[in-house]
Amino acid sequence: MGLRVLVIDDEEVYRRLLAQHVSTAFDAPTVAEYDPATKGKLPAEFQASGYDVVLLDDQPGAGTGLEWLKDLRRRPGFPPIVYLLSEPSPEAESEAGKAGAFACVSKRKIDHQRLAGALRAAHGQGKGRGAAEPAVGTEAEERQCRFGDLTIRGFRFVRKLAESPVSTVYLADRLSSGEKVALKVLRQAPEVGGKAAETFDRFLREYEIASAIRHPNIVKIFDFGAGDDYAYIAMEYFPQGDLRARIKSGLKPREAATLVRQMAEALLALHAAGVLHRDLKPGNVMLREDGSVVLIDFGMSKQLELDANITGSGEIFGTPYYMSPEQGHGRETDERSDLYSLGIMFYEMLTRRKPYVAGTPMQVIYKHAHSPLPELRPELKRFESIIFNCIAKDPSRRYSSAEQLVDALKEAEKDEADREAMGF
Repeated sequence: MGLRVLVIDDEEVYRRLLAQHVSTAFDAPTVAEYDPATKGKLPAEFQASGYDVVLLDDQPGAGTGLEWLKDLRRRPGFPPIVYLLSEPSPEAESEAGKAGAFACVSKRKIDHQRLAGALRAAHGQGKGRGAAEPAVGTEAEERQCRFGDLTIRGFRFVRKLAESPVSTVYLADRLSSGEKVALKVLRQAPEVGGKAAETFDRFLREYEIASAIRHPNIVKIFDFGAGDDYAYIAMEYFPQGDLRARIKSGLKPREAATLVRQMAEALLALHAAGVLHRDLKPGNVMLREDGSVVLIDFGMSKQLELDANITGSGEIFGTPYYMSPEQGHGRETDERSDLYSLGIMFYEMLTRRKPYVAGTPMQVIYKHAHSPLPELRPELKRFESIIFNCIAKDPSRRYSSAEQLVDALKEAEKDEADREAMGF
């Protein structure tokens, strides 16, 4: 049986981060979370008999950490407690040790190896046996697992694919299977609160959404992990690149309709799970070797009715060229906003140009809300009704669901097949 850990902390993001540290350091651990701010103190009869180690915050939200520590250590058979210090110091560690802490770890900046070592030692003391040490490779093997200034065990560096201000994407070999993966690395995991915590929460959201939804047109996720000052997602690698090059080289109308229909089917699965993508653009649509397309990058996604903290009204997320008028002006969005973005992409796929361009992002946003709907050339007029039903300024005049768009595109594909058969 793997290590069983109970995390007692009043910050959800921090509980998640601790859980990822544990998952990275141990094989098949079980991590349970307890929020003392909402649930209060643990019942007097609770002895944590189902756990090997407890991680306890020194500011649990209900009483002081030392009070919790003393109370829990008095309970018969209670497992060892690793105490999380917001302000580490020799004095604080000494005081915690006197109250019964097995070990202390800094909460301000988690030392992954120290945390793993403390958990391993506590497990050994509490159960009379320790968890297996992670394998330590040779110096050459260590170098192969270097990604910039980070060592990420389990993956071999191949090359850098892309970089943004907060993350880097690498091509890597997954050592457990030998397959190539895209390794997206968030370079600084959060400490407590602030923008770093929001960034990590979006990163974690990307993993949770993509890994929970199984669909042929949604990226496959293989792994998630965290270290001292980073977190990573290992996902499907697409050697064919993204949709931008395909658009630039030109698409036949039937091919464009097929690819948009595949994206709409992926949206149908996302929306059925209560998720909006909110950042649909050609750079977030990848190509498989069989010619199909795959949606990626759910960091800006919104969980319908559950995401006020991260996506509060008034904030603008997404890319202006593909952004619906309501999203561009910070108003409430729903599934029809994603359909708008898809309609804009369909127009670009047919014409090889964006419908609304301007000198600044705000001018582009203005055009989405106020400029006339873009007309198609006469030879493409047959697709205008589909596009207009996606990009109407008023959401109530758009398709009400991705399912309606899928049905319309299937009809368009049939019509295009007939036209090709007749030599048009």
